[in-house]
Amino acid sequence: MSTQDNRQGAILIILVTVIFSLQDAMSRHLAETYNTYMVVMIRFWFFGIFAIWLAARKKGGLARAIRAHHPWMQAIRAVFLVLEIYVMIAAFVLLGLIETHAVFICYPLLVAALSGPVLGETVGWRRWMAIGIGFIGVMIILKPSNGVFAPEAAIPFAAALMFAVYALLTRKVADRDDASVSIFWTGVGGAVVATLGGMWFWEPMSTGDWGWMALLCVAAVAGHGLMIRAYEVAEASAIQPFSYLQLVWGAMLGMALFGDILRPNVAIGACFVVAAGLFTLWRQRVKNQEPIVPPDPVIKP
Repeated sequence: MSTQDNRQGAILIILVTVIFSLQDAMSRHLAETYNTYMVVMIRFWFFGIFAIWLAARKKGGLARAIRAHHPWMQAIRAVFLVLEIYVMIAAFVLLGLIETHAVFICYPLLVAALSGPVLGETVGWRRWMAIGIGFIGVMIILKPSNGVFAPEAAIPFAAALMFAVYALLTRKVADRDDASVSIFWTGVGGAVVATLGGMWFWEPMSTGDWGWMALLCVAAVAGHGLMIRAYEVAEASAIQPFSYLQLVWGAMLGMALFGDILRPNVAIGACFVVAAGLFTLWRQRVKNQEPIVPPDPVIKP
């Protein structure tokens, strides 16, 4: 892969982080006014349409996408992603964008830690050391108040754990199912799961908020489309570090739009987590192994 390709990929992935940060801000706004299950359901309806369109454009069309080699594992992936989004939005409302993202960015470390028992990969002592340092950072972020952890502090960590399992399952099915098949099952399967959970909570939405909902759906599709393109033109290990910029944009939006406060322990802890994550990616690149990357570009429908 040429340097020019990696430069183009880096620009695309930076744009993706901006779009996803705006998407998170819109999700928080809507979830503060309407039921989260309904918001997620509408998002997945739109994402399911996108997944069907994408699969139809590939060789073999929808018939090929439906005949996944790992149907049950694909279905479980969709369930985990929907649950992760539910939990993530709840964290946005309870903790704000800054602290939620500061904890959630530990998910690549969770992927590294679980890759041994789940995928049978070898995790060396250097990566275990980086994982340990990253979790020290998480503990700094979740600094207890008066010696007692607030229950909501664990919510974004739970989301990160679910997303890590989703990522590992994505890598597991990738041995026989390509990205378009996985995206199809994520979009359509996720729409089914989200509908089963959200159809009981439908409520009227104002005209203005329907506008925000439409923007949220368009942002999701645009972000995923750009991410797909980024991973097509560049090496994943070269552009993955730029995804940490979502923490920066999320913090800026949280402070500007919602009055979130960047506490010193959150900033320090986030630095630990990001440094550990970057070291883990570097070690994998040095060893010429498969890099830890987000699951097929379908992080947040």
